[in-house]
Amino acid sequence: MSVFEWLNNQLLRMQWLSDLVRWGVEALGLDMNSRLGGSVHFFVYDVVKIFILLSVLIFGISWVQSYFPPERTRRILGSMSGVSARLAGALLGTITPFCSCSSIPLFIGFTSAGLPLGTTFSFLISSPLVDLASVILLASIFNWPIAIAYVVVGVVLAVIGGTVIDHARMERHVADFVRQAQMAEVPQQALALPDRLRFAREQVRDIVHRVWLYILVGVGIGAAIHNWIPQPFITALLGKEHWWSVPLATAVGVPMYADIFGTLPIAEALIGKGVGLGTVLAFMMAVTALSLPSLIMLKQVVRTPLLVLFFVLVTSGIVVIGYLFNALAHWFV
Repeated sequence: MSVFEWLNNQLLRMQWLSDLVRWGVEALGLDMNSRLGGSVHFFVYDVVKIFILLSVLIFGISWVQSYFPPERTRRILGSMSGVSARLAGALLGTITPFCSCSSIPLFIGFTSAGLPLGTTFSFLISSPLVDLASVILLASIFNWPIAIAYVVVGVVLAVIGGTVIDHARMERHVADFVRQAQMAEVPQQALALPDRLRFAREQVRDIVHRVWLYILVGVGIGAAIHNWIPQPFITALLGKEHWWSVPLATAVGVPMYADIFGTLPIAEALIGKGVGLGTVLAFMMAVTALSLPSLIMLKQVVRTPLLVLFFVLVTSGIVVIGYLFNALAHWFV
């Protein structure tokens, strides 16, 4: 076994934790091959693993973010234009571990500061869809090719969506209070290392507080799918050979509200039941980027034509990505 493979198994997949939980389940007298024993192992292992990885990753990402306050970020983005600005907005979204609802206040701030609408929408699409923490978590559950491909298509979707919105000249459909708001120029003082570490700890506490319930619910659903729902039922509904599986998974994901951390255990269980990779990724993307609560919040910020264009663009992109991954799934095995 190579050093990389060992590190991947022990640090990301946490094989040591899986073995420890297995020992605990068997010590309780439960059979790992039974539905109950398998469910308990799935739930405990995934919950502990996700919380450990999430805390470590958010701490590191937040420490890096402490060097890029909103005003500095606005100045950087404001100096760019065209595709480069939209790409920068999408990449900025990858280092902000926000859910779809949490991204909207930053979207308002960037728009009110005069950034191009396409750039702000590239950020709005990318931020809940892709982040650095999700890359590591995806790799811990699936593999690195899938994790990297997910990030690439997420950024591409964000750039294309922002480009279309930018060329559609939809600025008049942004709410007046957003366009008239002023962003104060606040001088940024240099932060000492203890201040940055304190900021990172506060970010970990805040994000874990916001997502812990979704993680528990997501892992619980994943455990139920993995151990209690028969595989023939899942494959009959969402099997990779069915043309409707991707649109159906996208439609099911939209009314839900969770972030990627809560959807990953469900995705893991669906893959285990034979659901196509593209179908699973389409479900994840729909839940994270097009949740109903975020659309309701966005409706308070933009008018209906712009909201509809945003929804159609992202939905179409997710469906295309789903079909593409289903067709090329053998490349990622």
